[in-house]
Amino acid sequence: MTAPHQRSHTSQSVITGIAAALIGYTSTFAVVLTGLQTVGADRRHAATGLVALCFAIGVVSLTLSSRYRMPLTIAWSTPGAAVLVSAGQITGGWSAAVGAFIIAALLVVLTGMWPLLGRLVAAIPAPIAQAMLAGILLDLCLTPVSAVAEFPAQVVPILVVWLVTFALSPRWAIVAAFVTAMVVVAYDAITGDVPVIHWLPEAGPTMPSVTWSAVVSIAVPLYIVTMAAQNVPGVAIMSSYGYTVPWRPALTATGVASAAAAPFGAHAVNLAAITAALPASDESHPDPAQRWRTSVTLGLSYLVLGITTSALISFLSVAPTEIIATVAGLGLLGTLGSSLRSALADDTVARAVDCRTAAVVTFVVAASGTTLAGISSSFWALIAGLVVYGVLGAGSKAR
Repeated sequence: MTAPHQRSHTSQSVITGIAAALIGYTSTFAVVLTGLQTVGADRRHAATGLVALCFAIGVVSLTLSSRYRMPLTIAWSTPGAAVLVSAGQITGGWSAAVGAFIIAALLVVLTGMWPLLGRLVAAIPAPIAQAMLAGILLDLCLTPVSAVAEFPAQVVPILVVWLVTFALSPRWAIVAAFVTAMVVVAYDAITGDVPVIHWLPEAGPTMPSVTWSAVVSIAVPLYIVTMAAQNVPGVAIMSSYGYTVPWRPALTATGVASAAAAPFGAHAVNLAAITAALPASDESHPDPAQRWRTSVTLGLSYLVLGITTSALISFLSVAPTEIIATVAGLGLLGTLGSSLRSALADDTVARAVDCRTAAVVTFVVAASGTTLAGISSSFWALIAGLVVYGVLGAGSKAR
């Protein structure tokens, strides 16, 4: 390969890595911010949590990609952030949420070390797990509808830009919506309160605590959706491009990084699913053996984003929460659609009819947002779906 071609492909890898980082960050930043604040983080702790997530993603992406010479892309758990929104305020507050993050991370590490736990998670029918995720996401995806009625002047421009960009280039639609939201917030700041910008995180680590409510409402659902909706699809996407993910090292690395970052407010990092395709495809580099450099660039980009995150959250502090929630809802529409499709239209699973009925029950319970005995609807949805699936199976055998 000639020198100009080498430089061209190197530039291609760098640009793709930066683009993948920007898409991953902007498309779900609002979801994570909303989730952390819902379970008790104030602005300072939420900022520290997002900074910790960016650094964890950067370090693990750099380490795994360099070690295994493949485009192993790491991301924060977007479905996990939706679980936090569904859980709401829990007994024990923010410290209990941090304790739940650590427990979920240790479960991921244990899955990498003890295959039986992975098989137990895999035994949950995929439509039921996807229905639980869809039910959790529904409330977030409805936010733009209510926000446009309450703040039409601020929200309508975001929706219009998102729709027009989606029609032209779907991949960049949520990035455009995010930028538009920043412009809206900037205009409000100019005409109203000017935010005080904090470039460095203001909060240190939080001493974790453990409560039954947090373990059941946050740790268990967070672990399940991170495995079922992030790690497993991430492996499948990589496989479709000819890469065999080192399963045990990947789970161990992401689990350890999550546990280390959790006291600072980071809920979970995992193998990327949404953005994994960019570094792994020929958009990254024509030679599959060289695509790992794109994930290295992505990791470096996340380290830079981590440096700017605290200032960004300070800037957003003057905006109505509905503005950020609108971007979050738009960013999750694709995930909601794919979750519903997997939950209701998968005829390849065993006992497809029974599974579909159980998935509908799971979705309804999760979407209800009902809290029973201090435990959020996401856990009860999983229990309800598995019970229905089991009873229908027993009935089929009896017949």
